[in-house]
Amino acid sequence: MKWTISQLQKQRSKDFLIDETVRLDEIKQVDSTIREVSPMRITGRADIDSSKVTFHVKIKGHLVLPCSRTLVDVNYPINVETTETFLLKPSDYEVDGEIHQVIGDVVDLTSVLQEILLLEVPMQVFCEDFPHSDQEAAPQSGKDWEVIHEQEKADKVDPRLAGLAKFFDQNDNSSDS
Repeated sequence: MKWTISQLQKQRSKDFLIDETVRLDEIKQVDSTIREVSPMRITGRADIDSSKVTFHVKIKGHLVLPCSRTLVDVNYPINVETTETFLLKPSDYEVDGEIHQVIGDVVDLTSVLQEILLLEVPMQVFCEDFPHSDQEAAPQSGKDWEVIHEQEKADKVDPRLAGLAKFFDQNDNSSDS
């Protein structure tokens, strides 16, 4: 998704609509937790004037990320709307973080889209069908350990405290007489 400044200036008086599907696989090299990137559908429009271009785009697709609990693949949907502004002429004043300077005479929206996708990656993602019996899943038990669920933990009495529970039962019986 690259355009020269002259291509954009020719579209200045017209509607510049965007509806493309792009591959952004390069983000897998930046973030190793991203296992796969679907083709992203980019839709929107661009407002073009003599000194800047403002893109109003929506990004749709999905990323394949590892489940934080079981390490199986999880499809994480991406549905982001963003507005990105590119200054076409060099400016003497300091550029805000939301405004991008054009390097050379090419407006490159791809690198900005990659940054946006990297910001959308969550710290943790969980698969919906836990416990998972797939061979790819992380082990659920090992030597002297096992994964327990909260319900199992609540129902289970610590064997070290089992004698103490009997003590209170004896006390309650003796006070009733």
